[in-house]
Amino acid sequence: MAELGDKTQLATLLFSAEGKVSPWKVFFAAGAALLVATAIGVIAGQALAKFVSPTALKIVAGAGFLIIGAWTLYSGLKPAA
Repeated sequence: MAELGDKTQLATLLFSAEGKVSPWKVFFAAGAALLVATAIGVIAGQALAKFVSPTALKIVAGAGFLIIGAWTLYSGLKPAA
């Protein structure tokens, strides 16, 4: 249920609920979109690895996740204006 907040999954849910298209078409289109997005990530990662070491990529990715997590916590904990 936590993943339903993802905008892609919400769009898929809405397309399916709308009922204008077969649920199987929605399912396969969403699956194809995920495959394409994953393929782009793999290709970009392979290209990037030629110029940047995998260790540096892991450090940057980890730092990015920590920054996003800290920002999310900060945003959730600060009092509403």
